[in-house]
Amino acid sequence: MESGFTSQQAMSVTGLSRRQLTYWRNTGLVVPAQRTQGGHWRYTFLDLLALKTAKKLIEAGVSVQKIRKSIASLLNFLPTCTAPLRELSLVTTGDIILVLHGDTAFEALTGQEWILPVAELELEIARLHHPGKPRQVELFPEKEAQHTESTPTAGKRAVAPS
Repeated sequence: MESGFTSQQAMSVTGLSRRQLTYWRNTGLVVPAQRTQGGHWRYTFLDLLALKTAKKLIEAGVSVQKIRKSIASLLNFLPTCTAPLRELSLVTTGDIILVLHGDTAFEALTGQEWILPVAELELEIARLHHPGKPRQVELFPEKEAQHTESTPTAGKRAVAPS
């Protein structure tokens, strides 16, 4: 049995047309990783992620040509990255594609690093998504938690420091 997703399955999962898949394959934007003995292309799960990423970038107003140039640029200054659409997190502001790689952010075409506190931004976004849900550290500061653990009533109720 052959593995991978057929073009029909890839179209169903991604919402892309056969024409788009063919064009992107022929121009090197997203080339399926597998080919059957009969010569049919098969997409891997990672290929599907790349297709969905490219589609999202296009929907955000980024041209196929700019995506292709960004990929070529990323391959040049990130030599260990072989498939940027699969391996990296990309964010677009419409005219700029930012790459989130580890704890850094940089512009895809130029490699210009952006000073962006990604971890702080992630925490802020988490707080926005769950504004009423306090974090454990807010409920039980470390000092209070240590004191509570050593008392015989630990776990029965929390007493706010006065």
